[in-house]
Amino acid sequence: MTVDPHGSESPEIRTEAIETLLVKKGLVQSAAVDALVERYEQDIGPLRGARVVAEAWTDPEFRARLLEDGMPAIRELGFGDNTDSHVARLVVKENTDAVHNLVVCTLCSCYPWAVLGLPPAWYKSPAYRSRAVREPRRLLAELGLDLSPDVEVRVWDSSAEVRYMVLPQRPQGTDELGVEELTALVSRDSMIGVERP
Repeated sequence: MTVDPHGSESPEIRTEAIETLLVKKGLVQSAAVDALVERYEQDIGPLRGARVVAEAWTDPEFRARLLEDGMPAIRELGFGDNTDSHVARLVVKENTDAVHNLVVCTLCSCYPWAVLGLPPAWYKSPAYRSRAVREPRRLLAELGLDLSPDVEVRVWDSSAEVRYMVLPQRPQGTDELGVEELTALVSRDSMIGVERP
């Protein structure tokens, strides 16, 4: 997947241009935009999702509730507030020895912000969105995740009504770790399905 993050089509350049225009017209304040970005990067960000994953790894009953219906389960941890009130449903798909799940949004970039924070730029790119569906195994290999041929790859297409999140497999040798230590092992990309913790 080749995306030039610094080209004229990069999300960063377009975002900066839009923000500059909105500030010039007096529609937004730059400080307000900065505060919102900081909230998603540091407060909401992928640490929430990592905490959800760590809880699921340590509490089988929570894991069952999470896999049954994601939104009520994440609300138990104080997440999924008004930040994602427009999301009707959060579906969590569990990776196993036999199945690896991958999340994409082929139409735009629907994404569970309440638990994963800001989406990565590559998630919104046409290259990722099309290749995740057409050739997911090859795309994953290019991103550094080589899966055994006997592992089934399932691709989940998020929408405005349904957002998907991956519950990655718990790494071996972590049985003695608590929620805090496990949270530190979980990355945003593992909850999208492009890497393993």
